Amino acid sequence: MSSPAALFTDRSGWAPDGPPRAVVRARTVADVQRTLAEASRTGTPVVTRGAGTGLAGGAVAGPEAIVLDVSGLDRILGIDPVDGIARVEPGVVTAELDRAAAEHGLMYAPDPGSVAICTVGGNIATNAGGLRGAKYGVTRDSVLALDVVLADGTLLRLGRDTVKGVVGLDLAGLVVGSEGTLGVVVGATLRLLPRPTRVTTAVAYFASVAAAAGAATALGAAGLRPAVLELVDGKTLAAIDELRGTGHAGRGAALLLVQADGFGAGEEIAAVAAVLGRTARSVETTEDAGTAAALSAARRDALPAIEAKGRALIEDIAVPRSRLADAVDGVHAIAAATGTDVFVFAHAGDGNLHPIILLGPGTAPGAIPPAARRAADDIFALALALGGTVSAEHGVGLLKRAWLERELGPDVLALQRRVKAVFDPAGILNPGKAI
Repeated sequence: MSSPAALFTDRSGWAPDGPPRAVVRARTVADVQRTLAEASRTGTPVVTRGAGTGLAGGAVAGPEAIVLDVSGLDRILGIDPVDGIARVEPGVVTAELDRAAAEHGLMYAPDPGSVAICTVGGNIATNAGGLRGAKYGVTRDSVLALDVVLADGTLLRLGRDTVKGVVGLDLAGLVVGSEGTLGVVVGATLRLLPRPTRVTTAVAYFASVAAAAGAATALGAAGLRPAVLELVDGKTLAAIDELRGTGHAGRGAALLLVQADGFGAGEEIAAVAAVLGRTARSVETTEDAGTAAALSAARRDALPAIEAKGRALIEDIAVPRSRLADAVDGVHAIAAATGTDVFVFAHAGDGNLHPIILLGPGTAPGAIPPAARRAADDIFALALALGGTVSAEHGVGLLKRAWLERELGPDVLALQRRVKAVFDPAGILNPGKAI
C-alpha cells in the first residue's frame, strides 16, 4: 500500500502545498473516461500518475487537483512475435515488458535507469531514453500507436500497428513526451526488436573526466555506434564504492561502460577497446553475462549511491555529442564556482548528462538552497550555450518550466500552447506543467 504522500509527489522531492482533492485508482479505461468527463464538467484539474518515478515534478498534485492513478492498468495484452509488437496498458513495468518479450526472442529497447520500477505510461509521458539509447533511440522510436482519453472523456486511437504509415498528422508522436498535458494514455502498441544473440562489454578507466569524455567522442569519430556508452565521473565512483564496497575510484577518475550487441559484437568491442586504449588507464572486455552485469552495476548504482548521501536535485541536460567534454568540464566549473556538491554521469552516446546536485542534510522537501538553484540555472544556461537542451528525457514538469521560453522562443512556445488548447480546451490536464 502506498503512503498518502506517495500519491501526490514524485521522485523529484517537490512537495505540493497539501494533499489532492481526491485520488481515483483506475482499473478500467471506463474509469478513466468517467473521471475525465466529470473533471471536464466541473473544471477540476487532473494529474495522471503511474509509478511516481518522475524526476521533474510532473506528477505532483496540489489541493485543487484530482490524482488519476493508472498504475492498476497493468496488463500486457499481447505480444505478436511475427509483427514484432506488444500491446500493453500504461501501468506495465518496463522491465517486465522486456522480460515478457525475451520469451519470444525479442526485446523492448527503451532502458531507463529506473527500468525495474518505472512504467510504460510514464516512459511515454516523458519520452524516456536510457542506457541503450545510443543505438536504439528513445521511447518515441518504439511507439506505433496509442489509446488516449482526451480531457472530455473521449477515447481515441492514434497511430497504427504497422511500422510504416503517413496518413494524417503524427498525433501519437505528439502525445509522446507531452507529460500528460494532452490526454491520458490508456494503451499502447509498441515496437519490439530481435533480442541480440551476443552482447560484449568493455569498461575503461581514465585519469580524468575530460579524457573519458574525449574517448567517448572519439568512438563516434571512428564510426562506432555501440548499444551502450555510459560515463561516470570520479565523484560518483567514490559514492558507489561507499555504498557497495567496490574499488572503482582507485582505478581512475572516470569510467566508460560500453556494450556492443549483435552478431558482430566481438569485433565491434575489439575496435572500441582499441580506441579507448589510446587514452585509458585500463580497458577490460568480456562476453560473460555475469561479469558484464557486475561491470554494468557501476552505472546502475550511480543514482542510488548519490541519493544514499541525502536529498538530491537530479538534472538532465543534453548537448551535441561533439560538445560532451565541454559540458562535463563546464558542470565541474559551475560546481566549484557555486560551492555545490555535483556528481556527473551521462549517456555519453547521445550527449545526455545527468548532473546531480546534492542538497545536503536537513533540506526541507521541495526546498532548493540558493547555491543549488544557482548551480542548476548555470547548468541549464551551459546546455543552451553549447547548442543543447535543458531536458533530454526526464521532462520539464514543474522544475524546468521557467526555462521553456528561453529554449523554445516565444513564438514556438505560443504555438505549443495553442496545440494544447485543441486537445484540452479547459486546461484541466496537468496544468502548470511541461508547456
